[in-house]
Amino acid sequence: MTPAARLAWLSGRWRVLRAVRHADGTRARFEGHATWAPEGRGLRCVEDGTMVLGGARMPARRETVWAVEDGTLTVRFADGRPFHAVAEGWARHDCPPDLYRIAYEWGADRFAMRWRVTGPRKDYAALTRHLRL
Repeated sequence: MTPAARLAWLSGRWRVLRAVRHADGTRARFEGHATWAPEGRGLRCVEDGTMVLGGARMPARRETVWAVEDGTLTVRFADGRPFHAVAEGWARHDCPPDLYRIAYEWGADRFAMRWRVTGPRKDYAALTRHLRL
């Protein structure tokens, strides 16, 4: 699928399930929804839901902006700063001194993101599953 076709495919509402496993054994989970809606020449993704950590439940929200730039599907933070380019294999986001690596797995009406974050401040693995509603 071309980057432009992939971007169009993301448009709409998705159920989101995220499991996070920290190197120290701490676990967290996010359950909610993501909506990709048109904004400018791309899509704004808004995730809303609940994060559960150590028995505590708290509201959680994240926004990113997805667009095709120079033939590549890119993800930016809500304020426009670059996050990463969606790639085959592992995408990278350097946030010194930590490194984020993200791998995408695409399906018919679902996709997943595998995260591996390492560095002196952060050390965790996460799996985010998106299911089209």
